[in-house]
Amino acid sequence: MSVIPSEIPAEVLAFNARVADQIRNVPPVWEVGAAAGRRAREEGKSLLGPPRLSPRASERTIDGPGGPIRLRIIHPEGRAARGIFLHIHGGGWVWGGPHHHDPQMTALADATGLITVSTSYRLAPEHPYPAAPDDCETAALWLWRNGGDVLGHDLVAIGGESAGGHLTAVTCLRLRDGHGRTPFRTALLTYGAFDLRGTPSMRAFGDRPLTLNTSSTDWFVELFAGDGDLENPDISPIWADLSGLPPALFTVGTLDPLLDDTLFMAARWKAAGNHSQLDVWPGALHAFDLFDNAYGRAARGRMHSFLNSALGGC
Repeated sequence: MSVIPSEIPAEVLAFNARVADQIRNVPPVWEVGAAAGRRAREEGKSLLGPPRLSPRASERTIDGPGGPIRLRIIHPEGRAARGIFLHIHGGGWVWGGPHHHDPQMTALADATGLITVSTSYRLAPEHPYPAAPDDCETAALWLWRNGGDVLGHDLVAIGGESAGGHLTAVTCLRLRDGHGRTPFRTALLTYGAFDLRGTPSMRAFGDRPLTLNTSSTDWFVELFAGDGDLENPDISPIWADLSGLPPALFTVGTLDPLLDDTLFMAARWKAAGNHSQLDVWPGALHAFDLFDNAYGRAARGRMHSFLNSALGGC
């Protein structure tokens, strides 16, 4: 397993500087808008570059409460499959799609033997709360009921980053509370937004030109939550009863405005009697694990190792 450095590596400092230089020269997200931001991502004009689609990925569509839900499926190569991992993508509940994560899902499948299934969900502002949680709940229930027949394996793990980390926690809670089901044996909760009122680190972050800041977070939350009660556990899962949830790895960087969301949620997860592992990466930005550099590879390696350890021989 890779080791988190105690000091910020020079490569990370240089990467952060490049990101800041790029972001200074582009308009803020609320000026770009939801639709234009989505087009830019598809055209490869975001920091992450163009989507890198895997020839190993297949898709199927299931019925959702507001229309079709796309499931993007990648099987492990070179080893037998042993379960299903449900992935929920990030993008501030506004951008993104399951096809944006093919490289990460391919690597996870091969490292863990899990069939990765990345789900779509309706995006804000066209579809504010509760559309996204409703779709993720539907996808999880479909996999729980049909995974064995369709993919030959059971649903055993879940994870997501940023808005996907938030929706991962909400999906676990909805299956437990609404259906009496706790199918997940482990979870990856990666720099999620767990308290949408705004934690101290988010409020104090300011408008630094990094991958996420206070103003952009406020914009995303407003589009997603609308007039919803931000203390509703279905919107801010940090307010929920967290008992009976799976072992979870929480991952965040110290230069992420959602740092406190992760610190507080990891502590509450553990206090509720669940296993909680917290990885804090010095100097790492929001979404740092999605980039192909030493920090990104190391963080993904720790996620794979956590899944393997939690799942054992299943």
